[in-house]
Amino acid sequence: MGASELHYFDANATAPLRPEARAAWLAAEENLWANPASPSAAGSRAAAELEHCRSVLAGCLSAMPEDVVFTSGATEANNAVLAFEAERHPAGAILVSAIEHPSVLEAAQKFWKNRVHLLPVESNGSVSLHALEEILRAHRDISLVSLMAANNETGVLQPWCEAAALARNHGARFHCDATQWIGRLSAKEMGACDYVVGSGHKFGGPKGTGFLKLRAKENVAFAGQVGGGQENHRRAGTVNLPAITGMLAALAAGEREMELLAEEHRSARAAFEQRLRLRFPSAIIHGEGRERLWNTVSVAMPRHGNLRWLKRLERHGFVVSTGSACATADNKPSHVLAAMGCADEVARRTLRISATSATTAEDWRGLAQTLEVVARELDADAEENATGVVLLP
Repeated sequence: MGASELHYFDANATAPLRPEARAAWLAAEENLWANPASPSAAGSRAAAELEHCRSVLAGCLSAMPEDVVFTSGATEANNAVLAFEAERHPAGAILVSAIEHPSVLEAAQKFWKNRVHLLPVESNGSVSLHALEEILRAHRDISLVSLMAANNETGVLQPWCEAAALARNHGARFHCDATQWIGRLSAKEMGACDYVVGSGHKFGGPKGTGFLKLRAKENVAFAGQVGGGQENHRRAGTVNLPAITGMLAALAAGEREMELLAEEHRSARAAFEQRLRLRFPSAIIHGEGRERLWNTVSVAMPRHGNLRWLKRLERHGFVVSTGSACATADNKPSHVLAAMGCADEVARRTLRISATSATTAEDWRGLAQTLEVVARELDADAEENATGVVLLP
């Protein structure tokens, strides 16, 4: 089965490259391939385009151009921020939500060691602002709060804007991994955060490019990588200008679609969930009742392991996931669902469905129909397996 025949529902792992991003990327590779750090005329043209991209992105984030640092992606940026703040506050502590991406949770353990406090979430997948304030009052040594904007597994939107204000009121800085938010929802309020992290390939830009928004005047000493003066000495290494132009083109396309297609996308997902409830009454939609990303459904199917669902769905031309792409290889139950109070057995039946901007209502209907077909197939397999041995997918 060719890629063109696949219905792709794993955008939270990576989104397909948008045509606008591909065109911008190729144009820059052809016309702006010189090193922006070079003093040549070609280098100066590349540098001018780089600064234009910086200004455009800063405008999207309600920040100043000097606040934007281009990186290879969100993982690099998250590590850089947590390492910098840990060194900056050797006696301080970090408060990190229990549902963060591994690039935040593992970086917190590495750089902050025994100075890590976990911020719990409620069973609906959302952080409690009341709990956040209580922890900040009880632990005056907290110098950094880290809370994602939208969860990559459940799609649940977090109260990051209010959390940023609480952190500042208690003398802590606020770091927001907005990887799943940027390009899907408006980022105009992101300027309220001390640090914002994003990754181009999540919203249709090229892989290997992302950004960090910081407060330049408050972080003069920040250097995520050393060995060169690029990015105003904040991130050494030759800048990948073609990928950056592609990322900005993808972001611009996403911004336009937010106004035109937002309601259409939400309606298509709502119709899918309604059919899911009718066909599978005992299925659990994680985070149901909370505001979520319009593209994401995390559902525990009533029976059968999620890997069996995934492989059988792909045979029928539908690509979904079992959870975070960065954690799936560990074959462990989701730490996000565990933080929400889900039993391992429920987590192992959970599928993560995440649409792209090009996903249509017909695609959602096709997925719902195929889930019904696969359910019958898996049930038939189970009936034939009288010995109780797990059948291959």
